[in-house]
Amino acid sequence: MNMERVEVSAVERDEEPDYRFSLANERTFLAYLRTALALDAGALAVVQLLPDVASMPVRQICAVVLGTLGCVLSVAAYRRWAANQRAMRKGAPLPRSRVMATSAVVVACASLVAVLLVALS
Repeated sequence: MNMERVEVSAVERDEEPDYRFSLANERTFLAYLRTALALDAGALAVVQLLPDVASMPVRQICAVVLGTLGCVLSVAAYRRWAANQRAMRKGAPLPRSRVMATSAVVVACASLVAVLLVALS
């Protein structure tokens, strides 16, 4: 009997990953969600708690930017979690993502605007 060894490609494979990796992926997802909630809280704080720092239109623009980033980050967090989970199941490399770099730049810009508003008030 000739038993040929059949190699299963990474695309066809669907194995349950080590639970520690799945839980680490989930913790990362939850960290993204906490960050998104913090951005939403910051958006509300800018509008409600800083009347002496800037005019209402400026505060509203800052709040919209922060709230939008919170919303985008929530969606991106889920997509990243799902892509990582899929890659782990297939035994493929984890996909690259620009979520962290983009979030860092936007938060840095928002922080700079906040510092400038406080310094100029």
